This record gives sequence, C-alpha cells and structure tokens, in this order.
Amino acid sequence: MVLILLSWIYIFFLAINLGFITDKILRLKNRNFVIHSVLGLFASTIFSSIWAIFGRINIEFHIILLLANLAIFLKYQKEIWLLYKSFFQELYSLTLSLKIALSITTILILAQCASIPYVLDNESYYIQTIKWINEYGFVKGLANLHFFLAQTSGWHILQSAFNFSFLYDKFNDISGFCLLLGNIFSIVKLNDYFKNNNQNYLIIGLLPLANVFFFQFISAPSPDIPIYIFSFVIFFYFLENFKTLTVENFNLIVILVLFSLFIKTTSVALILLPILLFFKNLKKLVPHLLKPILISIIVLTLFMVKNTIISGFPFFPIINFHFFEPDYKIPETIARLYYQETKLYGYFLTNEQYDKMSVYELFIRWISLPKLHGLFNKLSISLIIICPILIYKRFHKKAIWSLFFIMCLQLVLLLFSSPQYRFYMNFLLFFSFFLFALIVNKEKPIIISLFLSILIAGFILIIPIDLNIFTNNKFILSTSNFSTKNIIFPYKNTKSDTAFEYLQTGNLKYYSPLENAFFWSAGDGKLPCVNKAQIEYFNYYYHIKPQMRTTDLKDGFYAKKTSKE
Repeated sequence: MVLILLSWIYIFFLAINLGFITDKILRLKNRNFVIHSVLGLFASTIFSSIWAIFGRINIEFHIILLLANLAIFLKYQKEIWLLYKSFFQELYSLTLSLKIALSITTILILAQCASIPYVLDNESYYIQTIKWINEYGFVKGLANLHFFLAQTSGWHILQSAFNFSFLYDKFNDISGFCLLLGNIFSIVKLNDYFKNNNQNYLIIGLLPLANVFFFQFISAPSPDIPIYIFSFVIFFYFLENFKTLTVENFNLIVILVLFSLFIKTTSVALILLPILLFFKNLKKLVPHLLKPILISIIVLTLFMVKNTIISGFPFFPIINFHFFEPDYKIPETIARLYYQETKLYGYFLTNEQYDKMSVYELFIRWISLPKLHGLFNKLSISLIIICPILIYKRFHKKAIWSLFFIMCLQLVLLLFSSPQYRFYMNFLLFFSFFLFALIVNKEKPIIISLFLSILIAGFILIIPIDLNIFTNNKFILSTSNFSTKNIIFPYKNTKSDTAFEYLQTGNLKYYSPLENAFFWSAGDGKLPCVNKAQIEYFNYYYHIKPQMRTTDLKDGFYAKKTSKE
C-alpha cells in the first residue's frame, strides 16, 4: 500500500503538470483539479504511444518525462501551485461525512490495489502486453505470438509508462489511480449537490456507490475502469452544457471521448455525444474546429499505427480495411477467429449453435443467461422499459433523452458483436443512478447509502467471498482480498505461482507455463511467453505457427504456414 501511495503521489505530480500544459496549449480554461489530472494522463498516453513506435518505455523514457515535467513546473509554478491550493480548498469545503467517506475510500482503494489481481485477462495478456512495451515498445506482428496481444490498449500503454519497471516489478495499479480520481470528482459533485440541488450533480455524485463492483477490477490495469470513470465525467459535461455550450467544454468532451476510444473501441457510442453537440451548435463551433480535428487526427493516426505494427490491421479487430500486406500481418482466419470468439462469448454459445439460432432466439438466450451476466442483461432491458416513463414524467430533458437513446444504440450494436455487460456498464450505472436519484435525493439517506456501500466494499476486501452464485468461471470464484503482508509492498502482478519451461519450435524459443491453468494463460513469464497448448492448437487446426522474423525479438514475428498432414 505504502509503495503504491508513493508512486501515485509522483503520478499526480506528473499528471497535473502535463494536464496544466495541455490545458494551456488548447486553452480549455479548465479549473477542475481532477480534469487536469485526466488531461495529464491523456498527454502521457499520447507521448508514450509515440515513444513506443520507436523504442521501449523504460528508464530513458522516464528521464525525458521527468525533465519535461520539471521544466513545466519551474516555468509555471505559481499557476500550478494555485491549482493545488484550489484543490485543497475544495476538499476542505466538503462536509465532514464526505471527508470521512473519501478518506476511507482512498485507503480501501489502496488496499485493493495492493491485493491479489482478480481479472483473468491480466493473466492472458495484460501483463505480457505491458512487459513487451517496457522492453521493446510496439513489436511488429506481436499478435502472431498470442493474438490477444493485438488488443493492446491505450490504457496498457499508459500503465507501461507508470509501472516504473526499471525500479520495481509490482506496480500494476493505474486503474486504481483512475478510480480514485473518479471518486474525488464524484464526491465533490455530491457536495455541490447539497448546496445547489442540481439533479445532474447528484447522478454523477452517486458513482462511489459502484465501488463494490469496481474494486475487483483495480488490482490489474483493466481498461474497463477508465471507460466507466471517464463516461461519468463526459456525461456530466454533456448534461451541464447541453443548452449552453462553450467551445472550451466542447473541446474537453472531444478529448475525453477520444481518450476513451483509444483505451477501448467498444466505447464507440460515446462519439455520438460530441457529434450531437456539434450539430446542435454548428455556427458557434465551425470557426473553432481546428484543434479538435488535429487532436482527432493525432489519436486516429496513433491508433492505426499501433494496430498496424502489432497485427498488420490498422483498425483491428475490423479486417476489411488494410492498406498494405506486411509479412508480419496475422492471417485473416486468425483475425476472424478473434472476432468470432468475442461475439460468441457474449452468448456462451458455440459457432454451430449461434448459426442455427434466429435473432429472437439469440435475444432470449442472452437475457436468460445465468448468474451475473443474466442479472445485468435483465437490468439493461428493465432500464430501457422503465426509464422513458420516468424521464417523461419526472426529468423531461433533451439531454437525458439523448443519453437514453445512445444507450439503446450501444446495446443494439453490442447484440450483433459482443453483448458482454461490462461493455455497456457505463450506461447501466448512469441510468441506475438516475432512477436512484429520483427516489433518494435527501442528504441523510444519500450519506447512509454512501457509507453502506463503503462498508460492503470493505467487508468484501477483508473477508473471502464465494462468488459461485455470481459466475460459473472457475478461475474467478473467490474475491481478491487484502493481506497485512501487503501494507508496505503490494502483491505481485500475477495470481499465478506457476514455473515456466523453455521450449523451441522452428526458430522460436519461448517460455510456456508448466501449470496449464487455462488455454490463453501466459502470466508473468519471461519474453517471449505463450502457452504451448496454443502453439499446438493453431498448428493442428489452422496449420500455422509463430516464428521470429530475425534473431532479434524487437523485429517481431510472422505466421509460418505448416503442413496439413
């Protein structure tokens, strides 16, 4: 915990400085400390992504980053100190109960981040993605080694910049840092609601009630967490600026949406928010489009370059558009397999079963799924039925209607791609809190609800809980609990204790876990690492195997065709 806290203090320093200079360059006129931090994370991600094209994100990267931040701080220290001063004044102005809630929440977030990683994807590709970036940067055809690595997220690029791998090998907590920012933002808005009685502030201020759900995802760099947090920030600025929009707030919303898309493409529905605001304020915004267009071009270019280097497809997992045929491009059959597996996972069906079912049968299957999946799927349909009635009767505003229709569109898109509840949880949470805010809107019951959620989150953090009633996944049947052993030093980046064997196939020498926990597992193995079961599977069924392009790992991998016999 203590080491994580120290790393976060340093990240705060970097993020505020970079956020300040980003705000100054783009003239956003932002006064919110959390927004400055998020802008700093955005700038760090862009800088790290450009760096990773040419080389590893390691000690040399951090020297340049630190020098740049010191230069910014020394030049603008008076203005930056004013930011800190206003932030501490904002915290001081919180009611006593909210100060206590935020303090306890901060400690619990730190404790959860120091505990055993819970997210299964951490063992399949999070750790390996970050390790490759730390040691080599973006590697050509890396997806040929393990096609999950084609999913390299902007969030994992950011984590590679802030895990300080050259100093310590157990920092893996950027999602926890993001959740802390989200809690600060929301609790301040909740405090403002007690003064201004603005319903928008209350809805956003209820975000900490979801910490019980969030906590299991923050001991690993899950890209879902920033999507949830940034979505609430975007929703707040969308609601507050729907009637009267400034150019500065429009640009801020564009940046937050672009950041979200760079982190996770399944958040694509968010792009409709700035588009809607643009057409609603066409005359005002057209003369000021240069900055958002340039930022969009930079993000889109980095997204395409990253994907092209790693998979050969600039818009992966979309494979219909590619401009050239590099020798390291992953085979289209494998790219289609990725899309197919992702789609089938949302319904828990085989490909044969999926092809035989009608749209109606698929919907019934989806809504009837057992345990947590079925619960959230039923909740989403319930919200779609209930919300229009209550919006019309109690909160008849175009901004809320816009968010509601975008939620419906997001769900429809996912039903035809991968309807996993975590991909639309941002909208589920928002409209759940919307309904909650219509019923509970007095300070005392809100505070009671807040502390009850803190109590439950703390209980789950300390006491092991059997999750069998929520999931059938045998790898995540117990919660990630805190141990006093981790008060100073956090738990390692992986929950696995397996050793690795060193194997060779063709010119590829690689590490494979001895304990074959699950098919996609790689854990924290040395590079290059892939489960030998995968190598054998793709060789047997698809007649390909990964090979090194040269004798240097930096030069990447290609898929070699093998005999069909």
